Amino acid sequence: MTGEAQLLARAMQMLEATQWQSHKEIEALQYRKLAVLARHSAAHSAQFRTRLHAANLTAQDLASPDGLARLPLLSRRELQRAKDLFCTETPSAHLPTYETRTSGSTGEPVLVRRTAYSQIDWLSTTMREHLWHERDFLSPFCAIRANISKLIRLENWGAPAALLRKTGPALGIPIVTDIATQTALICEFKPQTLLIYPSNLAALVQHCADHNIAIPSLKKIITIGETSSPDIRTRAEIAFGADVSDMYSSQEAGNIALQCGQSDLYHVMAENLIVEIVDEHGVAAGEGETGRVVLTDLNNFATPLIRYDIGDYAESGPACSCGRGLPTLKRILGRERNLIRMPDGSRHWPLVGFHKFREIAPILQYQMIQPDREHIELRIVAERPLTIEEKSKLVAHVQTSLGHPFLLTVSCFDGKIPTAASGKFEEFVSHAH
Repeated sequence: MTGEAQLLARAMQMLEATQWQSHKEIEALQYRKLAVLARHSAAHSAQFRTRLHAANLTAQDLASPDGLARLPLLSRRELQRAKDLFCTETPSAHLPTYETRTSGSTGEPVLVRRTAYSQIDWLSTTMREHLWHERDFLSPFCAIRANISKLIRLENWGAPAALLRKTGPALGIPIVTDIATQTALICEFKPQTLLIYPSNLAALVQHCADHNIAIPSLKKIITIGETSSPDIRTRAEIAFGADVSDMYSSQEAGNIALQCGQSDLYHVMAENLIVEIVDEHGVAAGEGETGRVVLTDLNNFATPLIRYDIGDYAESGPACSCGRGLPTLKRILGRERNLIRMPDGSRHWPLVGFHKFREIAPILQYQMIQPDREHIELRIVAERPLTIEEKSKLVAHVQTSLGHPFLLTVSCFDGKIPTAASGKFEEFVSHAH
């Protein structure tokens, strides 16, 4: 067993034990870990020290729920503009570090430094999700996602499953592949498990219905990256006869909450994160109430993501009938995206190239509106007016990322791009037919 596999196996043993502890025991574990993290961050992150001083707090004050609640939230905008954010030292056992960029659900790109230690958290909770839903590791596995750049066929599922188990083969399909080709590849490969974005799943279900296509091999479907509505889930279960489960995650913090195998509730990954649901005044929401999702990453000793307002909304949930002491969320809101409609009529999930936006211009937020097959409006909020050269480079970069020279118009907004009447923000909205 490799070193990574040993770390993963050890983490899995810990997760198996802690999930059955009481809510009170899990909370005590969280605040013991937060006390250590806060001391480290106060010593090595100038930005976090400034946050503490401004709130008249010490690192030790955060070792309780009441103390943590006194620390003002860290917004995405503040995270974007933060100076001296990253810790100048990271524990050797957590190294190496790596950087990740994400636009989240609000179209506001941020850069976060994560560690190899926090990557084990991501792998172990992903493996936990497989086990909760009793997946057959020896069967074929297919993934359609944004970080797959070309069609790949593998002998095994890859990490984390292949680190601990013998697995069947895997197929990786780029998310920009048109729906008809995706369907043909899935039918040929015959996967039992499919990992897919909800909007992509909805398009797959519709395509199969329109063309009378069945995929009898499918038994398990995992949705990631966006809101998985009950409608999409029901339609997929009826169309394919498969169980559909959802994973709530972010690039900044890894897996946040996973749907239980015995209920529709989402269990918070409380061993690694403190997840608060707060109202507009920052007050904790009660069971059944909806509020902003605020994260504290307990294991990231490279970037102090403490009371980080990620920009999502969720509804607090009750205790789960499965008996686990992990807190729950009932619903995740505000993570919707649309498929782009290409000039030839095909549809796929859009890659917009946001990772390089701030290298081109000081962009704080973006949104794309597609009125028809040839035009796209790029809405932006920037720290200052863009130069003609910056606009030109931005347009060229988006056209290249989208894979077609759409006619792009750039619209500038002050402060924040307006949300839809529903209150939800969609990074990409297509009205094209």
